[in-house]
Amino acid sequence: MLQDRMLSFNDSIRLFIYLFQTSLILYQNNYLNMSSKQEIAVRSRHIDGAEVAWFAPLCNGDDAFLSKHDFQYKSDWQNTSSVLLAADQLGYRNILCPSSYQVGQDTLTFASAIAPLTKNINLLTAIRCGEVHPPMLARALATLDHILQGRLTINIISSNMPGEELDSASRYQRSREVIEILKQCWTQDHIDFKGEFYNLKLPTTDPVKPYQQNGGPLLYFGGYSPPGVDLCAEHCDVYLMWPETEDKIQQLMSNMSTKAAAYGRTVDFGLRVHVIVRETEAEARAAAKQLMTFVDDERGEEIRLRAQDGKSYGVSRQTAQRQLADADGFVEDYLWTGIGRARSGCGAAIVGNPDQVLQKLQRYMNLGIRAFILSGYPHLDECKLFAKYVLPQIRTVSLPETQGRIPNGLPNTPLAAGIRS
Repeated sequence: MLQDRMLSFNDSIRLFIYLFQTSLILYQNNYLNMSSKQEIAVRSRHIDGAEVAWFAPLCNGDDAFLSKHDFQYKSDWQNTSSVLLAADQLGYRNILCPSSYQVGQDTLTFASAIAPLTKNINLLTAIRCGEVHPPMLARALATLDHILQGRLTINIISSNMPGEELDSASRYQRSREVIEILKQCWTQDHIDFKGEFYNLKLPTTDPVKPYQQNGGPLLYFGGYSPPGVDLCAEHCDVYLMWPETEDKIQQLMSNMSTKAAAYGRTVDFGLRVHVIVRETEAEARAAAKQLMTFVDDERGEEIRLRAQDGKSYGVSRQTAQRQLADADGFVEDYLWTGIGRARSGCGAAIVGNPDQVLQKLQRYMNLGIRAFILSGYPHLDECKLFAKYVLPQIRTVSLPETQGRIPNGLPNTPLAAGIRS
């Protein structure tokens, strides 16, 4: 009996120690989370709302079922333009026009063709740094910016060119040089640049002056390696992340804030994420399950490895996240990781009823995210569903407008109100 009481006493001591340690860990985690929130510097923290964007499936990435291609969803002008024009009409403020070397359409060509058909939406046009000689790239972007009357935003891509194998540091150095040349085009009257990849001296920047003022079009950037983070901290305006748990998103934002502060800068933060919204949570989960009807994990692995970003650190983070998910693929409330089983890149979706999806987006906004790039399958159908159930409940903004990039009248550029040189 005495021994039983002693064991009970010892168990009580161990329980006390366990509870004390657990409380200490929770306190430390809460403190670190509070510290991280304090460390996150957001350029547009004052904005009550976000720039809500959709995705234009230029790279053959549209289907009703993942891993089962349907001819009606292939990347052609009819399908992709219908998605983009619907997003414009439904009130989305931006749309990502991606770039990749696979069956699909050239980004700048498509953007230039669709631009005069749009009324309100910005075009987040992806450029693969190194693909076009920088002064000629600057001229193409200036032309597109004038067609859009300032509704151009730029997604900086640092992937290898098709058939090329540069190391990560070299790719980001090339991107840095392209950006620095573009910024000379947008802020100086001449180009004078000497770097590892480019050596340029041009007496005038008149041919490459954009419509937007005060620094030119905003640069959006996604990357996780140290050279990529440093590039964004020094030069870019919006740091794009793929979906992860809220604590990991917060850590990424805190790290970027610290890096940007070292350059005397702040950036905005964006999240690229899929979405599946239905009237009820059960219907949304059923839609997610149906999307995976034809997915074969072995085939999905082949697709990821074949993609140009398939071996990137960002993709490895998406893979690690799937391994932490529950049996249904959810890694935290409403964040479903199933999509990454069938594709590279962004591998998770917000899944739920309208209130749940809005709640999740609001939590991200509370962290400081001011830009969302959403998508779903098929892209046109999900674009309409999100616009019906969730978009009207969000105060949407255009970041170029809030940051004073759009002039009040025609700018004094050769392609607008300026004289021909």
